Amino acid sequence: MNPADVDVAVVGGGPVGLALAILALQDGLRVRVLEARTERSSHSRAIGIHPPGMAALEAAGVSGQLAAEGVQIRTGSARTRDTELVSISFAKTSTAYPYVLALPQERTETVLEARLRELDPSALQRGHRITSLHDDGTGVSLAGTHAGGDFSLRASWVVAADGARSAVRNLLGIRAAGTLLRDSYLMGDFPDNTGDGPVGVLYLEPEGIVESFPLPGGKRRWVAHTRTLHADADAKDLARIVAARTGRTPDAAASTMLSAFPVRTTALKQLVHGRTVLIGDAAHEVSPIGGQGMTLGWVDAAELAPLLAAAVRGADVGPQLAAFDRRRRRAAVVASAQARLNMVLGRPLPGPAMRVRNTVLARLFRWRTLSDGVARRFTMQ
Repeated sequence: MNPADVDVAVVGGGPVGLALAILALQDGLRVRVLEARTERSSHSRAIGIHPPGMAALEAAGVSGQLAAEGVQIRTGSARTRDTELVSISFAKTSTAYPYVLALPQERTETVLEARLRELDPSALQRGHRITSLHDDGTGVSLAGTHAGGDFSLRASWVVAADGARSAVRNLLGIRAAGTLLRDSYLMGDFPDNTGDGPVGVLYLEPEGIVESFPLPGGKRRWVAHTRTLHADADAKDLARIVAARTGRTPDAAASTMLSAFPVRTTALKQLVHGRTVLIGDAAHEVSPIGGQGMTLGWVDAAELAPLLAAAVRGADVGPQLAAFDRRRRRAAVVASAQARLNMVLGRPLPGPAMRVRNTVLARLFRWRTLSDGVARRFTMQ
C-alpha cells in the first residue's frame, strides 16, 4: 500500500472546491486543490447565495465578510411594466439569513481563496490539469500536467468539483445524462438607474421574462429570455430588449459584463465512486435561472467534509456516504424542477394569455400561505 501524500485532493478550484477544501483543512486534514486555470475568471454568471449556502459559508469562516460586501435581497417583486403583480418577502425563510445575497462569483471566490491561504498557503495549486486517475481501494493516484512538466499525487480521497465539463468524471468513464433545453438568455451588468434598491424584480412580459437583480457598487444585472441564442449580441442589444419589454433603459455604454447562454441540465445516477466523490456542477448541473446551483454545491461540500474527516481517521463511512449520495441527488432533482418551473413562467406568451395568467398569479399570491411557501422554495428552505 502506497502512503498518501494528502488526505483529500480536490480537483477544481471554483467556489465549491474552495469551500470543501477549507472545511477539510479546518477538520485537520491535509488538502491539495488542483485547479486547471492559471488565474481566476472574471466572467461569471453566478451571483446568488441562498440561506443554506450562507450557512455552509459560515462554517468556512467567510459568511460575515460576504454578507457585508453583497446586497441582501429581502424582497422579490413580479411586475408587468410598472404594475406590481406580486411582492414576496424572504423575512420568514431563515432566522439567520432572511435574504438571498447578491455578490459576483469572482468576488466570492476571492474571499474563499484568501481564507484557504490563511489555513494553508500551499493548498491551492493552479495550472494543474488531471490526465489520469487510479483507485486501488486504499487510495487514489492522480497524474497530470502543469507548467513545469508532469506531476503525480496520491490521496486517500478525491473530490471532483471541476464543473459541468468535469475531467474527473470523464476519467471515471461516467456518462452524464444531459438535456439541452429550448430556453436561451442574454445577460449583462449595468449601472443601476431603476430606483429599485435591494429588490429583485421579475418582469413577466409577452416577449419573455426579464429579470433584474441588484449588485454591489451601484450595479444591476439584467437577464432577458430570448427565443434563440444571441451569441453575437452586444450591450446595446440587451439594453434595447430590456427597454422594449420593461420601459427601463440600461446604459449600454457603461455595461461591465455581457453573456449569452443556453440552458443545460445534467444529473448523475451516482455521486460516490469508490474513493472519489463528485459534487457541485460535476455532479448535478441545474439551470442558472433561479441561481441555486452554487448553493447546491456548497451544501454538498458541507455535508461531505465531516464524512471525509471521519473516513481519514479510520471510521467506516460507507453507509453515511450512500445516504449522502441519495440525499444530494434528491436535492438536485428539487432544484432542477424549481429552475424548470421558473423557465416555463418566463417563456413568451401571447399578450391576452399573458394578461390572464398574470391576473391569476396576482390573485393566488394574496394567500399568505402560498406566498410564504414560494419564498421558502426560492430561498432553498
